Amino acid sequence: KMSEVENTFRKFAVYGDTSASGNDMTGKNFSKMCKECGVMDGKAVTSTDVDIVFNKVKTKGARTITFAEFQQAMKELCIKRFKGKSLEEALQAVYGLIEGKEPGSVGATKATKVGGVERLTDTSKYTGSHKERFDESGKGKGLAGRQDLADNSGYVGAYKGAGTYD
Repeated sequence: KMSEVENTFRKFAVYGDTSASGNDMTGKNFSKMCKECGVMDGKAVTSTDVDIVFNKVKTKGARTITFAEFQQAMKELCIKRFKGKSLEEALQAVYGLIEGKEPGSVGATKATKVGGVERLTDTSKYTGSHKERFDESGKGKGLAGRQDLADNSGYVGAYKGAGTYD
């Protein structure tokens, strides 16, 4: 049963940090995990409670908590979250919330389509030489669409009979 919780702990520990090993978790990620797994409910357990417990269990001077410290933090939070249950029952309930969860990108930024942006990003309205920068689907061609590529065939630009001479 612990391996599921530990697995979730590791997933949240590395979230948003490419250099993280997954063995220790920052306060930000701890808070994110509590929020997304439903440990923090905004009534019995608030973000302030989560921060206080995090700072209480971590080693003095450290910025992260280990899995052992995380288990200690969960013991503190489960009593608040599930009032009236025994420590063991409350702990199992909290671990039940956490198991098998992964960090989601809840508030991921969406592309805006407000005001002038809509007109500027609609490639079907482009005319003249600017139209050449996009393929039929409206996707940009990148560098090939911006540069005048040299034609070294030996013919003048608008010559219709190019390639007919043997």
